[in-house]
Amino acid sequence: MERDTLHQLLRDMLLSRAFEERAAEEYSKGNIVGFLHLYPGEEAVGAGIINAAGPADYIVSGYREHAHALIRGTPTRNVMAELFGRADGMSGGMGGSMHMFDAKRRFMGGYAIVGESCPIAVGIGYAVAMRRGPEAVVCFFGDGAVNQGTFHESLNMAALWRLPLLFVCENNHYAIGTEIHRHSAVVDVYRRAAAYNIPAEKIDGMDVVKVYETAQRALERIRSGGGPQFVECETYRFRGHSMADPGTYRPSVEVKAHEAWDPISSAIREVEYRYPTQAELAVAGSDNIARLTAHMVDLGHVAEAEVEELRKEVGAVVEDAVQFALQSPQPTMEAAWAHLNCNRRHEALI
Repeated sequence: MERDTLHQLLRDMLLSRAFEERAAEEYSKGNIVGFLHLYPGEEAVGAGIINAAGPADYIVSGYREHAHALIRGTPTRNVMAELFGRADGMSGGMGGSMHMFDAKRRFMGGYAIVGESCPIAVGIGYAVAMRRGPEAVVCFFGDGAVNQGTFHESLNMAALWRLPLLFVCENNHYAIGTEIHRHSAVVDVYRRAAAYNIPAEKIDGMDVVKVYETAQRALERIRSGGGPQFVECETYRFRGHSMADPGTYRPSVEVKAHEAWDPISSAIREVEYRYPTQAELAVAGSDNIARLTAHMVDLGHVAEAEVEELRKEVGAVVEDAVQFALQSPQPTMEAAWAHLNCNRRHEALI
């Protein structure tokens, strides 16, 4: 893999992690309200998939989508301002954490309803197919969505019409607090795609290089007329389902197993209603970011000093985004009415 690509993947993962850590901190201060679903631990999936996609491709996400928007290129300031519910947010402060939208970058939104990203992606894919366009549609969802009817209906329609869709399951093992063996009769999610004759594979979602290369191959098959593709990325979130969830339902034996596989720190796993401090994170063990860093160091693509400089850089970007969000005005009622009436004349959104 080229050095520049590895650097981009590393920067995206570091920015995503730093952004989410700061979002947790601002939530605890009361600057962010409502639901807040964080992404630490899963950065390799978003970075690998979205960097493999082209700028003209469409991205559809769920409610854990802040990192997806950042990786897609939405300015950090606008993502943070949206979390703060401010007028300069990417959705004008009207969407908040779970409803971010950036049509300019073809980031077609995060959706709060479990499994809702699937039919939205099918609709966009159908529009692309009708126009005979070259674009692909990337659809993110979690393992908790695969028991929803919309998931199965979407796979069936995508396969029947051979739509240009890449279905990406971010399997973090838990649907809120229910482990996958307790909510799914079929725990290898990728096998479900066989029922709809969709090529599928399961990969290590903690290995960003593997994710990137797999997504590249899948998107190439889609662009060559191979129809929809399905990738299950096995990953793990380091916190509970949301900021309101301490995550104490996870058994210690499982936590220890994941520490051996992808350790970050027992402090992160055992924390309840408190996010780990910067000092605690500094002494944490390796995770998906550390794996990529070690790989790049071994190849001679980066030095430890460069990594530290990059950490400082993304830290400054996130701090700037927080200050921008704090100074951004509150949205007005006039803006709310304008959003409500924005599509009363059947305008095309894509």
